Amino acid sequence: MRFILPREALLKPLQQVVGVVERRQTLPVLSNLLVNVGADGVSFTGTDLEVEMIARTSADDLVEGEVTIPARKLFDICRALPDGAKVKVEQNGERVSVSAGRSRFTLATLPASEFPVVDNIEVVERVTLPEATLKDLIGRTAFAMAHQDVRYYLNGLLLDVRDESLRCVATDGHRLALAETKLDSKISARRQIIIPRKGVLELQGLFESGDGDVELELGKNHMRLRRGGVTFTSKLIDGRFPDYEAVIPIGADKDVRVGREELRFALQRAAILSNEKYRGVKLEVSPNKMRIVAHNPEQEEAVEELEVQTSVSDLSVGFNVNYLMDALAALSGEEIILSLRDAQSSCLLRKVDSDDTRHVVMPLRL
Repeated sequence: MRFILPREALLKPLQQVVGVVERRQTLPVLSNLLVNVGADGVSFTGTDLEVEMIARTSADDLVEGEVTIPARKLFDICRALPDGAKVKVEQNGERVSVSAGRSRFTLATLPASEFPVVDNIEVVERVTLPEATLKDLIGRTAFAMAHQDVRYYLNGLLLDVRDESLRCVATDGHRLALAETKLDSKISARRQIIIPRKGVLELQGLFESGDGDVELELGKNHMRLRRGGVTFTSKLIDGRFPDYEAVIPIGADKDVRVGREELRFALQRAAILSNEKYRGVKLEVSPNKMRIVAHNPEQEEAVEELEVQTSVSDLSVGFNVNYLMDALAALSGEEIILSLRDAQSSCLLRKVDSDDTRHVVMPLRL
């Protein structure tokens, strides 16, 4: 096995796959990348048995073969080499040499036969959409995923494909984020899959600011994304996602229209004196005015007053200020609408002119 690549051309695929590889592994081979040299170029595969990433690139002076190489060491060596260096990677028995200019490194290897790869998945649906659209959908919802929750099905992101639309939904039980887009073609049947948290984070790191399309392959146990020379595969969480549509408040008819950034900065300032444990703030709404009030155990108080567009009178609701700020950061537009019902009900945050992004924040008892 042998190939030669410019440092920059080698560094890019390594950056794309090395994040999948955990530093501490139960199987030594999982600390390695599978490097496969074929007639059409080089592929690098990293996996942690839950997520698999494959990046491909063309190269010079190819000698076909495959072997596994320590992922982090290969990446660090490549990153430390000078710009413009020509990197030669060559297998010699049970070792691989990496050389560039006057630098030479010898790395231990493990047989490619020990490396676990995801077999062809049974695809039940294919969806094609712009990469920028999928990046935006995930960016507007992923922050609401649970982290190490005993309700394991919350530790991921729901992809809900129905009719001619794709929805991304995440919730941790205290807040919910939903974003959707129209698809160019109709699907055969509604599909719901839950991508685990790590898979979502790796996907976010993979996206670029290009204008190309990505193809999603939805299987029974796996999801695969193809984009250019990169193939991303993730196991799915085997569980039933909650009926998220039931969480979106019905009858929240008390609308407050407010400047998004103005509200976000006011919440940031009030949060300074909020209770460090519960992070609670109270929204007090009266005609064309909103007061944001925060207290803490030291009897300190912060009060912010905003001019808003509303006819709501004498409504006071408490919320976790971090959840409100996260939702505001994920929305776009100069103004947003808060839809409220009463002091015990959730708050729905959405854009003024569209329901394609909705955020729900549960109330706090203050």
